[in-house]
Amino acid sequence: MQSLPVAIAVFLVASAAFAQQAPTKLGSMGQVVGKPITGDSAGAASGEQTMAQLLSKGYDIKAAVPNGGKFIVFMQKDQSAYACEFQSLTGARCGSIN
Repeated sequence: MQSLPVAIAVFLVASAAFAQQAPTKLGSMGQVVGKPITGDSAGAASGEQTMAQLLSKGYDIKAAVPNGGKFIVFMQKDQSAYACEFQSLTGARCGSIN
């Protein structure tokens, strides 16, 4: 049973490494999962970041929980926190939760 947290951590590290090579986010409803979005200015204004950006800024993964067919990953740095929703290995979106 202790191998589950290790497996989740390995999955997240692999996801982050892949995300750095091919950054993608989910946009509004109807967007194809895994399709890259161009122009980060809209995402930055609304508090959205990619997992790779958050990891490069020093955010730590605090928890990862399954939610149906996807994972929700909670990341924190100091008093700032983000939640990232993974629907596939390359399709994820992260948003500020505070």
